[in-house]
Amino acid sequence: MNTTSTTSTDLPVDPVAAATHADPYPYYASLRDGPPLVWNERLRLWVASRAEVVEQVLGAHGALRVRPLSEPVPRAIVGSAAGEVFGHLVRMNEGPAHQAHRPALQRALAGLDLNAVHAAASQVAQRVPAQPLPDMIFSMPLQAVAHLLGFADEMLPQVDRWMRDFVACLSPLSTAEQLQAASAAASELLTRFEALAAGAAPRQGTLLAAVLAESAASAPLSRSLLANLVGLLSQTCDATAGLLGNSLIAVMREPSLRPALRTRDGLQAIVEETARHDPSAQNTRRFVAEPITLAGTPLAVGDTVLVLLASANRDPAFNPDPDVFMLVRAQRRMLGFGHGMHACPGQALACTLAAAGLDALLRRTPDLEAQRARGWHYRPTAARIPVFH
Repeated sequence: MNTTSTTSTDLPVDPVAAATHADPYPYYASLRDGPPLVWNERLRLWVASRAEVVEQVLGAHGALRVRPLSEPVPRAIVGSAAGEVFGHLVRMNEGPAHQAHRPALQRALAGLDLNAVHAAASQVAQRVPAQPLPDMIFSMPLQAVAHLLGFADEMLPQVDRWMRDFVACLSPLSTAEQLQAASAAASELLTRFEALAAGAAPRQGTLLAAVLAESAASAPLSRSLLANLVGLLSQTCDATAGLLGNSLIAVMREPSLRPALRTRDGLQAIVEETARHDPSAQNTRRFVAEPITLAGTPLAVGDTVLVLLASANRDPAFNPDPDVFMLVRAQRRMLGFGHGMHACPGQALACTLAAAGLDALLRRTPDLEAQRARGWHYRPTAARIPVFH
């Protein structure tokens, strides 16, 4: 049975649990009606739910950090290969460490031929072996990015497995066995990327070739750059899987969208509106490194702010008629890919991968009504990723 409706008595227990709730959006609306920045005693942190406040928080670079000052790398993976990768990721660093490779990654991603990316991603997605739907939403975009990064086709399933192992270490609930597997996977991926970068010139048009060309003046074979190539895969693993799965749900919920599935532009529009309407990145955190006042509230060093990106997307002051799924919007605004210095430069790539994956999924899931009747729930992770029954 599909459990995707909610009532006034069926609300998330807190803003973190909202990410995996059947329908968190009425709860987010109630938060937006309250103070602009509110203390949550259960979680022991501040919560920002309105778009204008979320933008302020995400723009307060320096005073607010993406990681706690006392724990730049999660304690559980410090000293491991997984910890090395994490410590180099531009999205987890500030200042010089952030700027070392971000410009090269930005330029490489901005220069991608999205038509060629869509064609390649479609071919890869169609070749992914038959497997349960919850696994395909991971494998299709993940193997497509591995292909774009220069891995041979026969290696794509193995890269897929390594990356699934690696992202497990990003959860605070990871077991010792998962942490060990994550470290082994990170080590393998770093070694493989090093070999790809040091070997024969990468295939023309690959993302790896673009990254190496853009970073030629700044030690392209550094461990930091290699770690950020692994990071491109890790971001694809959860964020794009969630975007793909939630786009499929949108199509199942809204039969009026079905005609749009006949064209690439229609598929792209569905994915882009899903990224606003029901994003995989529901929230993120910022950690106070310097005293700052936001929305009239003084914050102290050591405080944490939970930033409700999905709530901001549904703020009527940010997007008119925010609860309506619209394929065409005069100005679609979204914060699920971040904002300011830490905005994700891969937004266009993620949406293109999800559109190609959605087309491939629909070819394998012809009976959408039957799938909707079977329903879905959401993985107990920070990202909003559906598990189809």
